[in-house]
Amino acid sequence: MKKAVFLDRDGVLSKTTLIKGKSFAPRTLKKFKLFSDSSRSVKNLKSAGFKVFVVTNQPDVGKKLISKFILKKMHVKLKRKIKIDAIYSCIHTREQNCPCRKPKPGMILSLAKKYKIDLTKSFMIGDRATDIEAGNKANCRTIFINRKYKEKKPRSQEATFPNLNGAVGYILKQKEDNA
Repeated sequence: MKKAVFLDRDGVLSKTTLIKGKSFAPRTLKKFKLFSDSSRSVKNLKSAGFKVFVVTNQPDVGKKLISKFILKKMHVKLKRKIKIDAIYSCIHTREQNCPCRKPKPGMILSLAKKYKIDLTKSFMIGDRATDIEAGNKANCRTIFINRKYKEKKPRSQEATFPNLNGAVGYILKQKEDNA
């Protein structure tokens, strides 16, 4: 069984738009920008033997605020710049109660089954409480990226860092300590 790191997209790999302390996903390809540490962080995870997946809620597609075409273009850009193994998106709104929409673990469980991932040796990294909850429900270790949004913070994560680089450093240190 392989180990993996599941990453939320917006706020972890890519920048969000902040409005009054609330985080919003980019709605145009022009506004879809990656953090400077994203590529190097993923490269370090892959060098350490982890599969790397993106699991992202994209309800703006379901709300018709962004097209599936633009979402696909964003993910093509992401995969061109960063060597991600796969990207799973849930385009449903909260009201649609989809089993893949975080905080439900559907996307993580589907990827784990398809790629034969040992979830107990894997991590979920996210910038919202729903990411941490999904990771916990999937039996992953969880790391919170605290971007200081004005919203409820998770409390059940294993560790908290201000950015992906810090989270990846923590994961790699865990690997060294367990070697």
